Amino acid sequence: MAKLVYDKTGRLLFTKEMKKEYTILAPMMAPIHFRLIINVLRNCGYNFELLENDGPNVVQEGLKYVHNDTCYPALLVIGQFIDALHSGKYDVNKTALVITQTGGGCRASNYIHLLRKALKKAGLEQVPVISMNLSFLEHNPGFHITLSMIRKFVAAMVYGDALMLLRNQTEAYEVHKGDSNKMVEKWSNYLTDQFNHGKALSRKQQREILFRIVKDFASIEIKKVPKVKVGVVGEIYVKYSSLGNNNLEDFLRGQDCEVNVPGLINFALFKVDNRLEDIKLYGGNPIKYFFVNLLMKYLLEMQDTLIEAIKSEPRYHAPQPYAHTKSLINGVIGYGDKMGEGWLLTAEMLELAEEGYENIVCAQPFGCLPNHISGKGMIHRIKAINEKSNIVPIDYDPSATRVNQENRIKLMLAVARENLNKQLEQQNQPN
Repeated sequence: MAKLVYDKTGRLLFTKEMKKEYTILAPMMAPIHFRLIINVLRNCGYNFELLENDGPNVVQEGLKYVHNDTCYPALLVIGQFIDALHSGKYDVNKTALVITQTGGGCRASNYIHLLRKALKKAGLEQVPVISMNLSFLEHNPGFHITLSMIRKFVAAMVYGDALMLLRNQTEAYEVHKGDSNKMVEKWSNYLTDQFNHGKALSRKQQREILFRIVKDFASIEIKKVPKVKVGVVGEIYVKYSSLGNNNLEDFLRGQDCEVNVPGLINFALFKVDNRLEDIKLYGGNPIKYFFVNLLMKYLLEMQDTLIEAIKSEPRYHAPQPYAHTKSLINGVIGYGDKMGEGWLLTAEMLELAEEGYENIVCAQPFGCLPNHISGKGMIHRIKAINEKSNIVPIDYDPSATRVNQENRIKLMLAVARENLNKQLEQQNQPN
């Protein structure tokens, strides 16, 4: 067994020896994206495993080891980790955990400290916790984020956004149920194989593959009929995680809706953009600014390629460029509102309403103050701008019942169907 090594502050380090022997567990959030990213990390020599344990026991473990005033996503992530470690599936003396840190004012940056405290309370303090961040918050001898890894992360994120968007816009109308999910599986396996061989990463290769993916999805037989279109926004974890939002997307599909979940690339652009603004306002290392600005340009180029590929097939609706999304909140909410999802959450609701997805579920996790301000707090303002907006904020916390959440969504959908019927009647009226 690898020797346990601590830094000067008493933090348990993930060492080079551990890299060879340890399994690293990662929490689940966005399934399509995270499966691609986990495969990237495996390709880089790490034994990663993506956790898919869910159910009430995860919540109970979270409540047992995390203070109940902590935000719901932290409770679930920590609960999922400890539930997995208690499952007997893993050797707790050869297992590490990984968690992201954004480096911002959101408590997401402090989950890692809550996790270590919970591990100690659970008698698992020998389990090292790795911080995955680009802000130089923590260092581990056995884990390093390289430029090559960042390049692969961005590629996985863009491909994940494409697969998620195409799946959602196809699945609602597919003639043969399951075709879209089979296509996601096919391309996820293909991309993993390409990553393993150092391919699918250059701009030229990404452009070619994205166009092929779009064309392949467009070959799926569909029957286009009028349906209620629903957008999903909120705090990033409950927005994407079925564990966090009680399988919200599946519920909406079961209500015969087309679902639109904005991709991860805008969130990445938002975070990088904030770093640039901070350096401009408060000063900083010019070398850091150079590299952050380089990353911003690269992300924008990848988004442009993604949009171009989606637009190549008329049946699909492409997302708007980041600059347009950002412009929508001018005069609505300040650009200084950047804790958590900040102004991006308001912008995504405005964009969804503008693009015909005016029926919106705003997922509100307990304890997320920025989300309540930029999400729920802006609904009245958004409705004043776009009167078609039909937004319902849904609270997600350990005490909220799934029945109550779904009943509130059903009330929103009842209004949506009424509006859709009126629209169809107007279209069918003779001129």
